Amino acid sequence: MKRFLDNHFKLTEHKTNVKTEVIAGITTFLTMAYIIFVNPSILSEAGMDYGAVFVATCLAAAIGCLIMGIWANYPIAQAPGMGLNAFFTYGVVLGMGYTWEAALGAVFFSGLCFFLLSVFKIREWIINSIPLSLRLGIAAGIGLFLAMIALKNAGIVVANPATLVALGDLSQPPAIYALLGFFVITALAYLKVTGAVMIGILGITAIAMLLGHNEYAGFMSMPPSIAPTFMAMDLMGALDVAMLSVIFAFLFVDLFDTSGTLVGVAQRGKLLDKDGKLPRLGRAMMADSGASMAGAALGTSTTTSYIESTAGIVSGGRTGLTAVVVAILFLASLFFAPLAGSIPAYATAGALLYVAVLMAGSLAHANWDDPTDAAPVLIAALAMPLTFSIAEGIALGFISYAAIKTLSGRFKDLNPAVILLALLFAFKYLFLG
Repeated sequence: MKRFLDNHFKLTEHKTNVKTEVIAGITTFLTMAYIIFVNPSILSEAGMDYGAVFVATCLAAAIGCLIMGIWANYPIAQAPGMGLNAFFTYGVVLGMGYTWEAALGAVFFSGLCFFLLSVFKIREWIINSIPLSLRLGIAAGIGLFLAMIALKNAGIVVANPATLVALGDLSQPPAIYALLGFFVITALAYLKVTGAVMIGILGITAIAMLLGHNEYAGFMSMPPSIAPTFMAMDLMGALDVAMLSVIFAFLFVDLFDTSGTLVGVAQRGKLLDKDGKLPRLGRAMMADSGASMAGAALGTSTTTSYIESTAGIVSGGRTGLTAVVVAILFLASLFFAPLAGSIPAYATAGALLYVAVLMAGSLAHANWDDPTDAAPVLIAALAMPLTFSIAEGIALGFISYAAIKTLSGRFKDLNPAVILLALLFAFKYLFLG
């Protein structure tokens, strides 16, 4: 077995061993295991069965990790992505009024498009065509979107007919627990405690139980039925004209999230070749897109590569065996459904707020000295939480970028892809509503 693992994953070539890869896999899993609790909590608000989404989350993550590990041979873990699951629920289903079945169909088609872009090697052209400022604005906007959701779920921010939003009652248990969870997670992360987010979620849940604010549903059991969501996606409903922007939003965010994560993690692990490129990039991209399509069929939002994989890299992970270990742990998690069901929304709110901090950090890299770059960044970032839609933020970002550059006499800064997308988004708002 040891020789087989060495030959398949090229452990010796990467100067690693089975023990190191297993430890790295466990480390990565602990840093991203919060998705097991957070994803069902968010998607269940769209009307999906909590237990079925829990199973779909674990299975989609395991499938993505296995493909990434065995086929692409990278220590990069996958699971349903943060931000995209929020857009699925609050943007597409609750915001636009589509059924969750149609939203799953949109996830499937976005995964299919991603797969085709990877097969025909168009992804590099798209990635290189999108200005850095827009990428930074979109990443920050998703972070602010998550922050708004977290504050809303905890009752820290509430609706107000006069001012749209206002401060909620901070003396209520949900607000107190959410803020305490956020403080604890942030402090643990600063102290470099492995699994800081998961510790914060479970810790707040335990405290709430002890004080009588939350009920204990159990620890282990056989996995719930996945029947309520399995193959429930509505492919025809996803082909509605208005859903094209939704499919594009899923595709766009996944494309850049995956690309950035792959390059960032690979660079940290010194896995890039002498030209600074990532070998087997096509396989890694197809692993991501394949997992998204499988996840949609199972009943969960877009599956993507996790930046938390860096934790495993730091622990010595260098091959796909690390990702395989993560997959095994996600499969083992299927038997902890009662524990996942015991996690209240305010316990995950602190985690969402912390993830928002990480994503909003991209604003630091924007070129604030150039208003033609800075303005579209701010518009894209603010539009997402204020419209409660990632898709609208992307659209307004492209339109503002193209318009400002053109009016500033810098039309040459625009490339065909940006011009085309800006015109399409503008046409949608002006003529399709």
